[in-house]
Amino acid sequence: MRSFALAPLAAAVLSLSAAAALAAPAATESLDKVVVTGNPLKSQVLAQPSDSLSGDELVLTRTANLGDTLQGLPGVATTHFGPNASRPVIRGLDGDRVRILNNSGASVDASNLSFDHGVAIDPLVIDKVEVLRGAAALLYGGNAVGGVVNTLDNRIPRTLIDGLSGAAELRLGGASRDKSGAVVLDGGSGHAGAGLGWHLDLAGRDAGDQRTPRFDSPTDDGSESRTTVRNSAAKSHGGALGGSVFFQGGFAGVSVDDFHTDYGTTAEADVTIRMQRQRLATAGEWATADGPVRRVAWQLSRNRYEHVEMEGDEVGTTFKSRGTDGRLELEHAPVATPWGAVKGLVGVQIESLDFSALGEEAFVPNTRTRNTGVFLLEQARLGGVDWSAGARSERVRVGSDGGERFGPALERRFTPTSLALSGVLPLGGAWSLSANLNRTERAPAYYELFADGLHVASAAYERGDAALGLERSRGADLGLKWEGAQSHAHLNVYETRFSNYIALQATGEMADDEGAEVPVYAFQAVPARLRGVELEGRWQALPAVALLGQLDAVRGENTRTGEPLPRLAPLRAMLGLEARHGDWSGRLEWRGAARQTRVAEFDTPTPGYGTVRLSLARQLRWGGADALWFLKLDNLGNKLAWNATAVPTIRGLAPQPGRSASTGLQVRF
Repeated sequence: MRSFALAPLAAAVLSLSAAAALAAPAATESLDKVVVTGNPLKSQVLAQPSDSLSGDELVLTRTANLGDTLQGLPGVATTHFGPNASRPVIRGLDGDRVRILNNSGASVDASNLSFDHGVAIDPLVIDKVEVLRGAAALLYGGNAVGGVVNTLDNRIPRTLIDGLSGAAELRLGGASRDKSGAVVLDGGSGHAGAGLGWHLDLAGRDAGDQRTPRFDSPTDDGSESRTTVRNSAAKSHGGALGGSVFFQGGFAGVSVDDFHTDYGTTAEADVTIRMQRQRLATAGEWATADGPVRRVAWQLSRNRYEHVEMEGDEVGTTFKSRGTDGRLELEHAPVATPWGAVKGLVGVQIESLDFSALGEEAFVPNTRTRNTGVFLLEQARLGGVDWSAGARSERVRVGSDGGERFGPALERRFTPTSLALSGVLPLGGAWSLSANLNRTERAPAYYELFADGLHVASAAYERGDAALGLERSRGADLGLKWEGAQSHAHLNVYETRFSNYIALQATGEMADDEGAEVPVYAFQAVPARLRGVELEGRWQALPAVALLGQLDAVRGENTRTGEPLPRLAPLRAMLGLEARHGDWSGRLEWRGAARQTRVAEFDTPTPGYGTVRLSLARQLRWGGADALWFLKLDNLGNKLAWNATAVPTIRGLAPQPGRSASTGLQVRF
């Protein structure tokens, strides 16, 4: 990997991690946050790299969208199509290679189809968000070859509480002059063997155009000087109601939620999107200490998604999705072997998606996708190593209704198979070594097969290929961890090789768009490779002071031509300082990105940058309630920064936010 200007900073982060490992006391057990995503057997030791945000950390981190909330995590970037449509990018992969889940079930929207389509999840009402970095196809299908983002809430209560609890949050300020708030209530009555629980939440947000440092924004006639991102205002509101019945050994519940948002697309000065998602979900679990089947878990959801692109006061294009997602897991009793006990589960997952688009900008025909997967996961401790192995087989059908522009109706069938093997070896002294090997197959998405039209968000004519086969990849991930009492150091290196990576490639052709010429791009299968490194550490230097460090880099190329894969994040780093005194806490951090010069054809390099942010928080107590007040100062130097992972058509229109101040209060009872 080539040398970067941030090399001295990389050395500083490495030194910080080494100092943490040598200076801090060892812990007898891992302090990793236990994650539920990709961990149905509730193992305390995970080989796959993961992160989670919850509690005060989530309150201080979350933004108006999911991508920007997570982009500070190792290996996680964002598509950043303005402040309203920002989807997570994990290890250089986005779109249909990163699964977005809500309570471990599919979150149906159109965000994987186009960068200007937002994720239909409101970060204000989630309790926790978990991120798996690297292939997670075993449990979630080939679409999770890049990783998984799972947002968790209590809309279906899973633990019985006797009485009432809740939280209320108000947030003001920021680069978009945000005014937002949420109320979450949970209640119940009864005891562990029999009881009822309920949940209610409401949330709303009103934001203006995002402020930025002064920049030259492209226009039809050249450029204009601006200090705001045009057409980036947004309004949203939503709510949910849920309840569960608790019985001996488990629960069964149901919830319904509704989310609306209206936001400017930024790419076009007069186009707004009116989005609505409605979701009906049910989930449950039953567990016992006896018998061959120890646990049965199920979930089923039905989603209705629609967004209308308004061109001024007129309806432009309407996108609709109707999706169903179901999962059943059966955990078997531990099986005794000469080498130790083996525990595991079998499961089945069904998914259906009906997609339609009507209007001038509909570049994909009406389609139907059906997917049935069966999977097996087994875990055992053998030879001092915690092993995990599994397999998944899917049956996928993707059909097009065709049309005048899209040709005759057509259906493709695929049978992806994925395998995974991982292990964690304790090394002593709170050190551990982990390894993951995976072989993943992904069926092409409907737009990769059947797209044929002008895609305004990418300013290109996109053409699918109905003859595409399975996308096949092999990946390896090595990790080294040290966990102290209040300090830690995590290092991961990885490589994924694709025998036929489905890439959107320039063809050299031009197409007519109302008298203007736009380039033609086609989905093609090419050999490709992605490799990278992630380093993150924390050193509790003093009882009240901690030093933080983070570094990540990813490099990808078409191995046939040597051309870089598109929209990869440059080398990124963070140095930070945390301090606590009584009820007060504060954090100062610098985040930097190197210049990105390895770009795909027709893209342009992005300059490096460094931004400074400061946050201050105080814990408050009022009678039986406690609260968190916070103040955040972002981009203190008002540094102009461009996002290398954004598509070129939006990058020049939407730099990252400028200097801003925001404050908020969360009250919990």
